[in-house]
Formats: sequence, structure tokens, C-alpha cells
Amino acid sequence: MQNVKKIVLAYSGGLDTSAIIPWLKENYGCEVVAFAADVGQGDEELEGLHEKAIASGASECHIVDLKEEFVSEYIFPTITTGAVYEGEYLLGTSMARPVIAKAQVEIARKVGADALCHGCTGKGNDQVRFESTFAALAPDLTVIAPWREWDMVSREDLLAYLAERNIATTASATKIYSRDANAWHISHEGGELEDPWQEPTKQVWTMTVDPEDAPDAPERVTLSFDEGKLTHVDGEALSPYQALVKLNTVAAAHGVGRIDIVENRLVGMKSRGCYETPGGTVLLKAYKALETMVLDKAALKYREQIGLEFSHVMYDGRWFTALNDALLAGAASFAKKVTGEIVVKLYKGQATVTQRKSPNSLYSEDFATFGADDVYDQKHAEGFIRLFSLSSRIEALKNQG
Repeated sequence: MQNVKKIVLAYSGGLDTSAIIPWLKENYGCEVVAFAADVGQGDEELEGLHEKAIASGASECHIVDLKEEFVSEYIFPTITTGAVYEGEYLLGTSMARPVIAKAQVEIARKVGADALCHGCTGKGNDQVRFESTFAALAPDLTVIAPWREWDMVSREDLLAYLAERNIATTASATKIYSRDANAWHISHEGGELEDPWQEPTKQVWTMTVDPEDAPDAPERVTLSFDEGKLTHVDGEALSPYQALVKLNTVAAAHGVGRIDIVENRLVGMKSRGCYETPGGTVLLKAYKALETMVLDKAALKYREQIGLEFSHVMYDGRWFTALNDALLAGAASFAKKVTGEIVVKLYKGQATVTQRKSPNSLYSEDFATFGADDVYDQKHAEGFIRLFSLSSRIEALKNQG
């Protein structure tokens, strides 16, 4: 064991981190400071957290409100890139990790800690995301990952460990699902989901109404953007976080935002997960619809390339890198034109864009009309096509010869 005196632990109050506190004290002989991030996972997740951390052996517990920072500084910039991992995943867990890890480093500096600790499994993506942030922001601090060190392998082992030390826990030996929630989404893994042939049961979903049970009447929501930033929902000026909360509420009621996917983890294995991202689904659809109004073909193509690359940068935990900064800067330059209003219809699990307008719109009815017009001479198309296809013509003639 390395010689450390004070460790800041990313603490959730769950079974793993409750066991980690006494394990660190016993194996490292050090002081443990608990750190918890409020990223919009819900008040019930934070209730009694301070008391639980102290009861487990922590000397302090810092609960930091990161909700507005998370939405405005991480989610909204990611929206401007259009990033969607492997075509479906809206990166909810991925986006939360850099803001949490950054705040953990800040607490470590504040309390004078010489080590950082997380409870991520050695099979997952999160260990990479946390430790990549630590490397970028605090390379001088020791990183401790108990799941890669201790010999406990099951929930039963952790429960027995706590019972031996008379540390109370509300956890039980049976945990059907592994879930991660924040202001953007909630993820579900484990249980029947480990069999990709098994359809998710109703008990998997916790955030959204079953689309089959959603209202029979559609509902429309209007989103207003100013230079890429969502400023109003249904005409109401809201902070980034409050806007997302409102969109989550209205979209979840219509069963919007459910996906069931098998994804490629960074560490090499595939995993099956179900995700609920109601407000985010509406927000991303609206943003992309507004982009189609204001970006020309070449600009939109390049923005799509940014989005594809950025989805992997975000998923892989590379937020604090030069590549991340460059991709965000490129997306921000396009976002300056993304101003206007979008109407989205919500109905039985679907979010459909039905109305669009922007002062920067490149759409012109005069040019697009199928009726008579005075601004487009169709005869000009012949020369354009001949030049556009000239390389193909030259190759074909060469082959004929």
C-alpha cells in the first residue's frame, strides 16, 4: 500500500463506497474525506448522505451542487456537436463524469489531500473517465481504485465486511439492476438485461411512462435558441438546468426517450443497457432541426463529422484534452447561427419536429418552390451536372478507349 495521509473518495452512499471508507482506513491508515456530487440525480439520492458517510468512518463529507454547471458547461456544449454514441446513446453517464471528477480534485486541493479514490469497477468505462480527468488536472495525486486491489468480489462480501464492523447499510444481498441517474438521464444495467434476447420488463423503466400507456392526445412544446443555447421553453425564460427539468417532465409523460442498446465499452467488451433521456431527446431533435435551417450542406456535413468524433471523445473520457477543445471550438462556431424556434410534438414515445423558424434561415420558398419562379433558371443545371460528373466521364471514356 502506498503511503498516503488523506484521501478524497467519490462517495454515493451505496454499498460499494460505504465499504470503501473503512477499507481505506484499515489498509492505508489514513483519513478519508467523502465527496458527493449533486448532478440532478434527485433529492432522495442525497438524503442522509452526510450522516451515512460519517457513520461509515469519513472525517468529513462535502456535497457539492453541480447541477447548473453540469447542464450549461458540459451538456449544452455537447449538444452543439450533435454527438450521439454509436447512433443511439445520448452520453448521459459520460457527460457527468468530467464535472464530478473535476469537483473531486477541487475538494482534494481544498482539504489538502494527497490521494483520490473512486469506486468504479475494473470492467467499466467510468474508471477511465475518472482517472483521465485526475491525470489531466492532478497528476501529482495518488489514485486508488479498491475494486482493482481488494479481494471482495460480490455484494455478499461487501455486506459481510460492513456487518463485521457494525456499519449499518440499507443495501441487501439482492440488487436486480445497476442504475445511474442525473439531470440528463437514467441508465439501467443488470438483471434480465444481461440476456440480449430478453425484452425489458416494465420494472426496468423508472423515469418515463410506458409509451403504450401515454396520453392519447399529443402535446407540443416550443424551444427557443439563441446562438446555440436553449433560452426558453414554451416562452418561459429558464436557466439551462431548469429548462432541462421542464423538458424531462413533459417528455417523460409521453414516454419519450427510451432506448435499449448493446454498446461497445471502451475496455473492449460489449454491454447491454436501457437508457431514459426524455428531455435530452427533445432538445437534441430540436437543435438538429434548427441546424438544418441555418447551416449549408458543407457546414452541416462537417458538423456531423465533429459529432461523430466527439461522441467517442466524450464516451472515452477525454474531456480535458486538446482534441476536445478543438472539437468544441468548431461546434461553437457553427452554433453562432443556431438561433430560432422549434416546435416538437410529443406522442406515444415519439418526438417529432413539426415547425421551424429562424432569422438566420437559409431556406427560401422562392428557390425551393415547385411552382413557377423568377430566381432559378433550370437550364443552368445542365452545365453544373456536366462539371460535377466530369471525373466520372473522363474515367469512363478512358476505359472505353
